Amino acid sequence: MNVYDAIKNAIFSGEFKQGQRLTETYLAEYFNVSRTPIREALKQLISEGIVHPYKKKGIIVRSFSSDDIKEIYNVRALLEGYGTGEAALNRTEEQIARMEEKNIAYKEAIYSYNASDLNITKNIQETNQGFHHEIFVASHNNQILELIDKVVVVPLIYRSFYWYKEEHLYQSLEVHNTILNSIKDKDIDRAKSAMQEHIYTGRDHVLKNVINN
Repeated sequence: MNVYDAIKNAIFSGEFKQGQRLTETYLAEYFNVSRTPIREALKQLISEGIVHPYKKKGIIVRSFSSDDIKEIYNVRALLEGYGTGEAALNRTEEQIARMEEKNIAYKEAIYSYNASDLNITKNIQETNQGFHHEIFVASHNNQILELIDKVVVVPLIYRSFYWYKEEHLYQSLEVHNTILNSIKDKDIDRAKSAMQEHIYTGRDHVLKNVINN
């Protein structure tokens, strides 16, 4: 694992907390590497909005207010809804097959759900991301992919799947199936609205848990 991935994973796992200050020296010692790869990794993390500079000395892990979360999820709904509609229009049969493969992996991850096993929850999150990624690849719009990458940071930092109960996961799978079938049928409007519903449900789930914690 490279330094960038190591820092990012530490943030997403909660090892580095929101609002925590991190310096190059601290990170170099923490990961037992020189400061040069740390510096390059931080530049990338800053560009992705995961961390931000702190008084010219180090960085701070980004934190989000309830208003931030609402705004970011609303942007996600617009982007991902549009991207899903484009996927319904432009997808190939090979891309449909990859979406099906990723959704099966998501289904299997959910079936193995165990609230006490964080590795399983991490796998659920990763397979969910894989399914969404294949949809946006099928949109044949590279700008959509880049823009969406910038707004998925909230559910990752908040580890939203760690708050899901089993019934929420199965509801999510049902929506995945609706999205996939709509893309197969080239039903652009249904694909778009199903994805937006999916994102708004995630937004409400995160807000509920942020407010209550």
